[in-house]
Amino acid sequence: MRNLKKTTALIALLASPALAGELTIYTSYEEDEAAAFLELAQAAMPDVSFNMLRLSNGDLTARIIAEQGNPQHDVIWGFAASTIVTPEIAETLEPYKPAGVDKIPAEFRAANDSWFAVTGYMAVFCVNNERIEKLGLTAPTSWDDLLKPEFKGEVVMPNPASSGTGYIQVSSLLQMKGSDAGWALLDQLDGNVAQYIKSGSKPCHAASSGEYAVGASYDMRAIKNIAEGFPISMVIPAEGSGNELEANALVASSDNKEDAKRFLDWTVTTEAANAYLDWKAIVTIPGGSLPQRFIDAGLPADTNSVLHPTDFEAAANDREAIIAEWQTRYEQ
Repeated sequence: MRNLKKTTALIALLASPALAGELTIYTSYEEDEAAAFLELAQAAMPDVSFNMLRLSNGDLTARIIAEQGNPQHDVIWGFAASTIVTPEIAETLEPYKPAGVDKIPAEFRAANDSWFAVTGYMAVFCVNNERIEKLGLTAPTSWDDLLKPEFKGEVVMPNPASSGTGYIQVSSLLQMKGSDAGWALLDQLDGNVAQYIKSGSKPCHAASSGEYAVGASYDMRAIKNIAEGFPISMVIPAEGSGNELEANALVASSDNKEDAKRFLDWTVTTEAANAYLDWKAIVTIPGGSLPQRFIDAGLPADTNSVLHPTDFEAAANDREAIIAEWQTRYEQ
């Protein structure tokens, strides 16, 4: 096993030294969902010891690229499809077609089998009902609503340089509005944003706690916080929701490809799909249905009806330029 620098984000699922092998997995899944999925994988593969490094999409991207010449991981798991196609990352991957992956529609898989996506998420607003009422505001239904002067200082968003959720929000707005109109909207919106936060979940937490009226976040964090009793509503932007697929892939330099392939096979099993359905609004493996709490929170039974079509290749190709432009405009 290669040495892996310890960080607070490293979760080691410890097992007996007699186990057959070890796998190091890099993921951008949220910590709670990643832990739930990996617990099932551990039960399915008791002879393997898993080491998991969880970082936000932007931070994990930087790490993978920094380690490009000597990758320290065996598998990429739950990582943004708009990022995994970045050349510096794509060239570290080895095509692999897991057993059972054919049941996933072709649009959710790379043509050369270098990655496949089993889950995804969509951008939503977490709107604090109590704060909206206290301030005498009308709850927003769209990005355009957030431009109104009464929302000045009441909006928090994820930073697209570090957060995959933040990037897909910005990228999708530029795709749906066009570059000029998209940047004009973001310029106006910046005047109302109280702060840009590093992760995609924290804006929802900030709104849930009543610090702000609106947190631009993603579906499952809103659904989870609603289920936990926070006084928020999940609002899907009327313009359509930007969305991201979460991709899995085999790392070409893996020292343990046999177990890495077994793990990737597991990620497309019925057992795994059932677990995803408990955590994810977008699951690419056919079958199953949304839990009632998803519907109670406001998610439509047909999530495709509210998604804005995302050009993931364009999002990947434009990422560096978009983030540089965003930082120039809003981090000076």
